[in-house]
Amino acid sequence: MTRPLEPRLSLRGVVRRFGSVTALDGVDLDVAAGAFLALLGGSGSGKSTLLRVVAGFERAEAGQVLLDGADLSAVPPHRRPVNMMFQSYALFPHMSVRDNIAYGLRREGLPRTEIAGRVAQAVAMLRLEGMENRRPDALSGGQRQRVALARALVKRPRLLLLDEPLGALDAGLRERTGFELRAIQRETGATFVMVTHDQSEALALADRVAVLDQGRVVQEGTPRDVYDRPATRFVAGFLGTANVLEGRPTGDGALDCDAADCRLRPAAPLLGDAVALRPERIRLNSAATGDNTIAGTVEEAAFRGDSTMLLVRLQGGATLRVAHAEEEGAPPARGAAVRLAWDAADVVPLAG
Repeated sequence: MTRPLEPRLSLRGVVRRFGSVTALDGVDLDVAAGAFLALLGGSGSGKSTLLRVVAGFERAEAGQVLLDGADLSAVPPHRRPVNMMFQSYALFPHMSVRDNIAYGLRREGLPRTEIAGRVAQAVAMLRLEGMENRRPDALSGGQRQRVALARALVKRPRLLLLDEPLGALDAGLRERTGFELRAIQRETGATFVMVTHDQSEALALADRVAVLDQGRVVQEGTPRDVYDRPATRFVAGFLGTANVLEGRPTGDGALDCDAADCRLRPAAPLLGDAVALRPERIRLNSAATGDNTIAGTVEEAAFRGDSTMLLVRLQGGATLRVAHAEEEGAPPARGAAVRLAWDAADVVPLAG
């Protein structure tokens, strides 16, 4: 017996233009069944356009959008086995919670008993018991978010698209609702693709992250891989704001950096003339000498709760951001002379 294909999204050479502006420039991307992928990028990077192309609200000029190997390019939005949850939630204000959740099922013409069963299941999953008869204006922001999610999940889509799903919530509620969203994704086994501008949200919720820049996917991988091993200057600066240092390759695997007045020696081969160094990987070590050590002066210090972010001016004129953990004791004061050190494995070669 032939085994059915697992739900999976594949984008092949997707191009979308708006006049002279290319929003998507030959995007290739795979999303495995049951994955939670976050699309990250700056304003105008193409992440929201990409979501709308997958949903069918935008038509690509070239390329393919494949689900389970079937090309969706000519399939209208309402006939795609895909649901999209909008940032505004787009709930019907005159309908109850129950009717909002059931709306899509009724449009499909499903039997009343099946609709009632599915709605009850969604209400229980999203912890909306007792709210079925309320209207959206009687709900909190987090409750409206759960209703919108229930309405999307009740149709059992093979793929759920989420456009800034937590953007309308305050910080505390965003974190709590984010954990709930991740738990629901695991429970249902659905494939989620989420657009967000919040880097910490993407790293915390998703099991895969794709970073877009100028309409292209410039790096894709697990949150830890993308954070620890940025591929380009853009990813290093955009995700977590790593220190990016440039210099001259020495021919023996090192990089002479005049602005830092030091020699940087990564464990991996150089890919160009720049490397990235995360602030939390840098240690204060007055005894360190040789490669991957440097002297400087503390210019500023900003308390961050579990750490203090130091701006250290180097002898060559560059400035490094250094995260000093609270358990390491009191941070050095402004004007203090310090010596910094890091491991070769934490010096990440950048491709461009």
